Amino acid sequence: MKSVVAFISSTLIATSVIAHGMAPDALIKSVSGEVLEIIRADKDIQSGNIQKAADLVEKKIAPNFDFLHMTRLALGRDWRQASAEQQKALANEFQILLVRTYSRALTEYKNQTIDVKPLALKSGETDVKVRSEIKQPGAKAIQLDYYLQKDNAGWKIYDIEVAGISLVTNYRESFANEVRNSGIDGLLKTLQTKNKSGDTVASKK
Repeated sequence: MKSVVAFISSTLIATSVIAHGMAPDALIKSVSGEVLEIIRADKDIQSGNIQKAADLVEKKIAPNFDFLHMTRLALGRDWRQASAEQQKALANEFQILLVRTYSRALTEYKNQTIDVKPLALKSGETDVKVRSEIKQPGAKAIQLDYYLQKDNAGWKIYDIEVAGISLVTNYRESFANEVRNSGIDGLLKTLQTKNKSGDTVASKK
């Protein structure tokens, strides 16, 4: 299940922060479709080339996240304990962790397809939930919901729910335990160690 969730998270969470005129659901459908097409045509990614998958994540997926907001949500009230420097460092390490996870997941792509549900975007709305389903041959469809906010830069994703489970809050308990036991610096060290121990192939620029 973890690999399925990771795959879904990695390949389907794409929207453009540049195309202001496009609705969030249209952006997700367009860019995620492009990502899947690239994977289908790239035998290296399909055969497990992590670096090539990471390049795709960095180019098509990572720029569309608000990692600072995601990290703030994952830490919850503990976020206020961190200094501005610590907050930046935590967001950086969280991004590395997620990018690495997504990169590995991309190499597990098989024949999944996306069904993005139409969004009735209200005038002036800046925080939305886009619903979709992941369809897999011979298996039940999986519900996937995206949470996006719009600011001066455009729409960015700040959370995803897979079958009702939030990607961001899924980390909250482990983060809270680490902060309780070792403080903010302890959590930062744990993330740094985790990222260094694996094949970390991408980092925040």
